[in-house]
Amino acid sequence: MKRISLTVLSICLFVFSFFLPVSQVNANESHGSKVAVGKDGMVATAHPLASEVGADVLKKGGNAVDAAVAIQYALNVTEPMMSGIGGGGFMMVYDGKTKETSIINSRERAPQGATPDMFLTDEGKVIPFAERSTHGNAVGVPGTVKGLEAALDKWGTRSMKELIEPSIQLAEDGFEIDSVLAKAIEDHQEKLKKTAAAPIFLPDDQPLKEGDLLVQPGLAKTFKLIAKKGSKAFYEGKVAKALAKTVQDFGGTMTTDDLGRYEVKTDKPIWGDYKGYQLASMPPPSSGGVFMLQILKILDHFNLSQYDPKSFEKYQLLAETMHLSYADRAAYAGDPEFVDVPLKGLLDDDYISKRASLIQLDQMNKNPKEGDPWAYEDEKNPSPIVPQPEDKTIGETTHFTVADQWGNVVSFTTTIEQLFGTGILVPEYGFFLNNELTDFDARPGGANEVQPNKRPLSSMTPTIIFKDNEPVMTVGSPGGTTIIASVSQTILNLLEYDMELQDAVEEPRIYTNSTTSYRYEVGVPLDVRTKLNDMGHRFGSSPIDIGNVQALLIDRKAGTFTGVADSSRNGTAVGVNLKLSAD
Repeated sequence: MKRISLTVLSICLFVFSFFLPVSQVNANESHGSKVAVGKDGMVATAHPLASEVGADVLKKGGNAVDAAVAIQYALNVTEPMMSGIGGGGFMMVYDGKTKETSIINSRERAPQGATPDMFLTDEGKVIPFAERSTHGNAVGVPGTVKGLEAALDKWGTRSMKELIEPSIQLAEDGFEIDSVLAKAIEDHQEKLKKTAAAPIFLPDDQPLKEGDLLVQPGLAKTFKLIAKKGSKAFYEGKVAKALAKTVQDFGGTMTTDDLGRYEVKTDKPIWGDYKGYQLASMPPPSSGGVFMLQILKILDHFNLSQYDPKSFEKYQLLAETMHLSYADRAAYAGDPEFVDVPLKGLLDDDYISKRASLIQLDQMNKNPKEGDPWAYEDEKNPSPIVPQPEDKTIGETTHFTVADQWGNVVSFTTTIEQLFGTGILVPEYGFFLNNELTDFDARPGGANEVQPNKRPLSSMTPTIIFKDNEPVMTVGSPGGTTIIASVSQTILNLLEYDMELQDAVEEPRIYTNSTTSYRYEVGVPLDVRTKLNDMGHRFGSSPIDIGNVQALLIDRKAGTFTGVADSSRNGTAVGVNLKLSAD
């Protein structure tokens, strides 16, 4: 039934496009909308200009990876607060020729000078998050530039120079900033005032507003160097020296040697089955894939779709499951190069059943704790469990997805962690530095403690969903630790509730990682929240957007791609129809 309803949506939208005036079709191709259909490719990103850049690459014969590289550079210009060359990410790629799925892992690493106690005071107290997240010690060695280059070397058909050119023009000529960037500048102006970002984003000491022109000559300068010399321009020479000096000026230890030794990795996905589909997602050092799969496996015990999508029962089961899964995440997840992570145990059917047995519809578990997945492992090497302060601000980032006419598919989540990262901008070179090292535990001793060259725990969850060994959907989201909840709920909406793609993305979400931390979106009924709170939950009085999902559907019978951009930002989906473009 699910495939029938999704097919009908794709056919209707595609057929409807042929009855539009040519000018409207072309406008849709150029500028996109929240939902789009194409026969020869699809792009869905969180910013319309980035979507245009990616779609243009596909129209000119580039593949999905070419488009993804161009999109990431464009997003660095148009969403400088979300991602960029001062950060890292995870690019999942399905190769239409080899039928293999792999991940370019450009997660940041701690410099050699990092120490397990660097987020503690001399008295051993945790440094407040607002302070530690804007300090030089928060900056991880960026991986994005090498990650994009590695992806292009492996799968690409276009030169870096060609793919980065549109972003150079955007940075040099400027663009009118949208409401999302304007609000970010307004909300974080005090952080920006303390760095070289101030003259760019706060001219005359006033934050740029929606519709103002943002020109970034320093960023354009850096892009030109990368276009000419590749990743060496970033990890060696003048840019590397400026980057390391800037980190040190803000109290950090990063050196040019740290930059010079950085390498990306190519990972294999973590796989799981759900409702007859195969899900490929991100393994450690991201916690995203394993705990998204764990949430789905626990909820599979409750036949969730017997309850209305906005029912008390559904949200109660979601909240209780999240509490258990996030407790496991806090206890056991870390960089597998440094610690053992009990992946087998965390997803073992018997362990899942044991966790599910702790959930009741009519009663809140007031003290959810981690389980013992190590009991289901053949070899046991657990790390100590160290309680952490709940003082972190939930970060933001960006996710986008691309598919092309040759069967290649990209699901890419990319970040600098908090909005504007540390807020530190490298003078003359125009890019923000991440604060990813605050994703490590502040208190040392656990699986996710700081160590030199170690990668901090992530929640990024780029996912590709397969049916009969063919990719049929992608999904991903920004939002720090909320990412896991956003991706899990979108998949539930698709595969459990049989929603159409846009409905699945727009259905109001909740997030709770503990009994003291709750979020919900507009649309979660008041009577449901009241009942949940009467049981002991703490959903507040003010809704807030959770994540920003970008997704696509591949309908092989109809021969179409359907893309959806979440309405919580100004993103667009752009379908590519080469015949229409040629006409």
